[in-house]
Amino acid sequence: MQKKYRNRRIIAIVGATILIALAIFLNPASYERIYIDFGSSSETTAISSNNSDSPLAQEILEKLEVKGRAPKTGYERTKFYDSWPTESGCNLRQRILKRDFGETAKLSSDNCTVISGSLYEPYTGQELTFTEKTQISKGLQIDHVVALSDAWQKGAQYMTNETRFNIATDPLNLIAVDSSANQQKSDGDAATWLPKNKGFRCQYVARQVAVKHKYGLWVTEAEKDAISRVLSSCPDERIPT
Repeated sequence: MQKKYRNRRIIAIVGATILIALAIFLNPASYERIYIDFGSSSETTAISSNNSDSPLAQEILEKLEVKGRAPKTGYERTKFYDSWPTESGCNLRQRILKRDFGETAKLSSDNCTVISGSLYEPYTGQELTFTEKTQISKGLQIDHVVALSDAWQKGAQYMTNETRFNIATDPLNLIAVDSSANQQKSDGDAATWLPKNKGFRCQYVARQVAVKHKYGLWVTEAEKDAISRVLSSCPDERIPT
Protein backbone atom coordinates (compact mmCIF):
# COMPACT_ATOMS: atom_id res chain seq x y z
CA MET A 1 0.00 0.00 0.00
CA GLN A 2 2.81 2.38 0.94
CA LYS A 3 4.67 1.47 -2.25
CA LYS A 4 1.58 2.19 -4.33
CA TYR A 5 1.13 5.57 -2.62
CA ARG A 6 4.80 6.39 -3.13
CA ASN A 7 4.55 5.61 -6.86
CA ARG A 8 1.51 7.86 -7.22
CA ARG A 9 3.32 10.67 -5.41
CA ILE A 10 6.36 10.35 -7.69
CA ILE A 11 4.14 10.44 -10.80
CA ALA A 12 2.36 13.55 -9.49
CA ILE A 13 5.64 15.36 -8.81
CA VAL A 14 7.04 14.48 -12.25
CA GLY A 15 3.81 15.62 -13.90
CA ALA A 16 3.85 18.96 -12.05
CA THR A 17 7.47 19.53 -13.00
CA ILE A 18 6.70 18.91 -16.68
CA LEU A 19 3.77 21.35 -16.57
CA ILE A 20 5.90 24.08 -14.97
CA ALA A 21 8.68 23.59 -17.51
CA LEU A 22 6.17 23.74 -20.36
CA ALA A 23 4.66 26.96 -18.98
CA ILE A 24 8.05 28.61 -18.78
CA PHE A 25 8.89 27.50 -22.32
CA LEU A 26 5.65 28.88 -23.74
CA ASN A 27 5.72 32.14 -21.79
CA PRO A 28 9.24 32.88 -20.51
CA ALA A 29 8.60 36.60 -19.99
CA SER A 30 6.19 35.85 -17.17
CA TYR A 31 9.06 34.40 -15.15
CA GLU A 32 11.56 37.24 -15.55
CA ARG A 33 12.76 38.65 -12.21
CA ILE A 34 12.50 42.42 -12.02
CA TYR A 35 13.33 43.28 -8.41
CA ILE A 36 13.93 41.27 -5.29
CA ASP A 37 11.46 41.57 -2.45
CA PHE A 38 12.10 44.70 -0.41
CA GLY A 39 9.33 43.96 2.06
CA SER A 40 11.51 43.10 5.07
CA SER A 41 15.17 43.29 5.94
CA SER A 42 17.83 42.76 8.55
CA GLU A 43 21.58 42.38 8.64
CA THR A 44 21.10 38.77 7.64
CA THR A 45 18.42 39.04 4.95
CA ALA A 46 19.36 42.33 3.34
CA ILE A 47 23.13 42.08 3.42
CA SER A 48 24.01 38.38 3.58
CA SER A 49 21.21 36.83 1.52
CA ASN A 50 23.16 33.56 1.76
CA ASN A 51 21.07 30.65 0.52
CA SER A 52 22.03 27.08 1.44
CA ASP A 53 20.75 26.01 -1.99
CA SER A 54 22.94 28.44 -3.94
CA PRO A 55 26.37 27.42 -5.31
CA LEU A 56 29.59 27.97 -3.41
CA ALA A 57 31.22 31.26 -4.29
CA GLN A 58 34.56 29.58 -4.97
CA GLU A 59 32.94 27.20 -7.46
CA ILE A 60 31.32 30.07 -9.36
CA LEU A 61 34.58 32.04 -9.27
CA GLU A 62 36.27 29.21 -11.14
CA LYS A 63 33.70 29.57 -13.92
CA LEU A 64 34.49 33.25 -14.55
CA GLU A 65 36.63 34.10 -17.53
CA VAL A 66 40.06 35.48 -16.64
CA LYS A 67 41.32 38.25 -18.91
CA GLY A 68 43.23 41.50 -18.77
CA ARG A 69 41.45 44.77 -18.07
CA ALA A 70 40.17 46.42 -21.26
CA PRO A 71 40.76 50.16 -21.84
CA LYS A 72 38.43 52.55 -20.03
CA THR A 73 38.02 54.51 -23.26
CA GLY A 74 34.44 55.60 -23.84
CA TYR A 75 33.25 54.98 -20.30
CA GLU A 76 30.48 57.22 -19.03
CA ARG A 77 28.06 56.48 -16.24
CA THR A 78 25.23 57.34 -18.63
CA LYS A 79 26.24 54.35 -20.75
CA PHE A 80 24.61 52.33 -17.97
CA TYR A 81 21.79 54.55 -16.74
CA ASP A 82 20.74 58.19 -16.47
CA SER A 83 18.97 58.07 -13.11
CA TRP A 84 17.43 55.63 -10.65
CA PRO A 85 14.41 53.94 -12.24
CA THR A 86 11.02 54.24 -10.58
CA GLU A 87 8.74 51.33 -9.77
CA SER A 88 5.36 51.60 -8.04
CA GLY A 89 6.05 55.29 -7.50
CA CYS A 90 9.34 54.82 -5.62
CA ASN A 91 12.78 55.31 -7.14
CA LEU A 92 15.34 52.57 -6.75
CA ARG A 93 17.60 54.50 -4.36
CA GLN A 94 14.78 54.77 -1.83
CA ARG A 95 13.85 51.12 -2.35
CA ILE A 96 17.41 50.04 -1.54
CA LEU A 97 17.49 52.31 1.53
CA LYS A 98 14.16 50.89 2.67
CA ARG A 99 15.44 47.35 2.17
CA ASP A 100 18.68 47.91 4.08
CA PHE A 101 17.10 49.94 6.91
CA GLY A 102 14.55 47.19 7.30
CA GLU A 103 11.87 47.53 9.97
CA THR A 104 13.56 50.61 11.46
CA ALA A 105 12.87 52.68 8.34
CA LYS A 106 10.54 55.60 8.89
CA LEU A 107 9.04 56.88 5.64
CA SER A 108 7.77 60.28 4.60
CA SER A 109 4.19 60.86 3.50
CA ASP A 110 5.02 59.59 0.00
CA ASN A 111 5.59 56.14 1.54
CA CYS A 112 8.88 55.95 -0.39
CA THR A 113 11.46 58.32 1.06
CA VAL A 114 13.36 57.07 4.11
CA ILE A 115 13.68 59.94 6.59
CA SER A 116 15.12 58.12 9.63
CA GLY A 117 16.14 54.73 10.96
CA SER A 118 19.06 52.50 11.89
CA LEU A 119 21.34 50.63 9.55
CA TYR A 120 24.04 47.99 9.83
CA GLU A 121 26.71 49.55 7.61
CA PRO A 122 28.61 46.63 6.03
CA TYR A 123 31.82 48.36 4.90
CA THR A 124 32.71 49.72 8.35
CA GLY A 125 30.75 47.26 10.47
CA GLN A 126 29.07 50.05 12.43
CA GLU A 127 25.46 50.35 13.50
CA LEU A 128 24.39 53.79 12.28
CA THR A 129 21.34 55.73 13.38
CA PHE A 130 19.87 58.61 11.38
CA THR A 131 17.26 60.98 12.76
CA GLU A 132 16.55 63.04 9.65
CA LYS A 133 16.63 62.77 5.87
CA THR A 134 19.55 65.18 5.38
CA GLN A 135 21.76 62.92 7.50
CA ILE A 136 20.92 59.97 5.27
CA SER A 137 21.56 61.95 2.08
CA LYS A 138 24.96 63.06 3.37
CA GLY A 139 26.05 59.93 5.19
CA LEU A 140 24.97 57.14 2.86
CA GLN A 141 25.47 56.30 -0.80
CA ILE A 142 24.14 53.41 -2.84
CA ASP A 143 27.20 51.50 -3.96
CA HIS A 144 27.53 49.31 -7.02
CA VAL A 145 29.31 46.31 -5.53
CA VAL A 146 30.79 45.71 -8.95
CA ALA A 147 31.69 49.28 -9.87
CA LEU A 148 30.29 50.39 -13.21
CA SER A 149 33.72 51.45 -14.45
CA ASP A 150 35.09 48.05 -13.50
CA ALA A 151 32.19 46.37 -15.28
CA TRP A 152 32.86 48.52 -18.36
CA GLN A 153 36.48 47.39 -18.50
CA LYS A 154 35.58 43.75 -17.99
CA GLY A 155 33.01 43.15 -20.66
CA ALA A 156 30.10 45.58 -20.26
CA GLN A 157 31.33 47.92 -22.98
CA TYR A 158 30.65 45.15 -25.50
CA MET A 159 27.13 44.49 -24.20
CA THR A 160 23.76 45.98 -25.08
CA ASN A 161 22.36 49.10 -23.44
CA GLU A 162 19.70 46.95 -21.81
CA THR A 163 22.26 44.65 -20.21
CA ARG A 164 24.30 47.57 -18.92
CA PHE A 165 21.14 49.10 -17.47
CA ASN A 166 20.39 45.83 -15.70
CA ILE A 167 23.91 45.70 -14.23
CA ALA A 168 23.49 49.21 -12.86
CA THR A 169 20.01 48.72 -11.40
CA ASP A 170 20.04 45.12 -10.20
CA PRO A 171 19.50 45.10 -6.39
CA LEU A 172 22.00 42.24 -6.24
CA ASN A 173 24.64 44.80 -7.19
CA LEU A 174 23.42 47.57 -4.87
CA ILE A 175 23.85 48.19 -1.13
CA ALA A 176 23.59 51.25 1.10
CA VAL A 177 27.02 52.10 2.51
CA ASP A 178 28.95 54.81 4.32
CA SER A 179 29.68 57.67 1.91
CA SER A 180 33.35 58.03 2.84
CA ALA A 181 33.96 54.28 2.54
CA ASN A 182 32.34 54.31 -0.88
CA GLN A 183 34.53 57.20 -1.98
CA GLN A 184 37.61 55.27 -0.84
CA LYS A 185 36.53 52.26 -2.86
CA SER A 186 35.93 54.36 -5.99
CA ASP A 187 35.95 51.94 -8.97
CA GLY A 188 38.32 49.42 -7.41
CA ASP A 189 37.96 45.67 -7.69
CA ALA A 190 38.84 43.11 -5.02
CA ALA A 191 42.53 43.32 -5.94
CA THR A 192 42.69 47.02 -5.06
CA TRP A 193 40.02 47.49 -2.35
CA LEU A 194 38.24 45.46 0.31
CA PRO A 195 35.92 46.64 3.08
CA LYS A 196 37.53 47.70 6.34
CA ASN A 197 35.02 45.42 8.05
CA LYS A 198 36.78 42.05 7.70
CA GLY A 199 33.61 40.28 8.83
CA PHE A 200 31.88 41.36 5.63
CA ARG A 201 34.64 40.57 3.15
CA CYS A 202 33.46 37.04 2.38
CA GLN A 203 29.94 38.28 1.63
CA TYR A 204 31.33 41.21 -0.34
CA VAL A 205 33.45 39.16 -2.76
CA ALA A 206 30.74 36.49 -3.03
CA ARG A 207 28.35 39.21 -4.17
CA GLN A 208 30.87 40.43 -6.74
CA VAL A 209 31.27 36.89 -8.03
CA ALA A 210 27.48 36.53 -8.25
CA VAL A 211 27.08 39.75 -10.24
CA LYS A 212 29.95 38.98 -12.61
CA HIS A 213 28.69 35.47 -13.24
CA LYS A 214 25.11 36.63 -13.80
CA TYR A 215 26.12 39.17 -16.43
CA GLY A 216 29.08 37.41 -18.03
CA LEU A 217 31.73 39.84 -16.80
CA TRP A 218 35.29 38.66 -16.46
CA VAL A 219 37.94 39.03 -13.73
CA THR A 220 41.64 39.78 -13.95
CA GLU A 221 44.18 37.31 -12.62
CA ALA A 222 45.01 39.60 -9.71
CA GLU A 223 41.33 40.05 -8.92
CA LYS A 224 40.67 36.31 -8.96
CA ASP A 225 43.63 35.69 -6.67
CA ALA A 226 42.39 38.34 -4.22
CA ILE A 227 38.89 36.87 -4.14
CA SER A 228 40.29 33.36 -3.66
CA ARG A 229 42.37 34.52 -0.70
CA VAL A 230 39.29 35.98 0.96
CA LEU A 231 37.18 32.90 0.28
CA SER A 232 39.90 30.60 1.63
CA SER A 233 38.87 31.81 5.11
CA CYS A 234 35.21 30.98 4.43
CA PRO A 235 35.08 27.99 2.05
CA ASP A 236 31.36 27.49 2.73
CA GLU A 237 30.43 31.00 1.54
CA ARG A 238 27.72 30.82 -1.08
CA ILE A 239 26.70 33.39 -3.65
CA PRO A 240 23.72 35.54 -2.65
CA THR A 241 20.40 35.13 -4.38
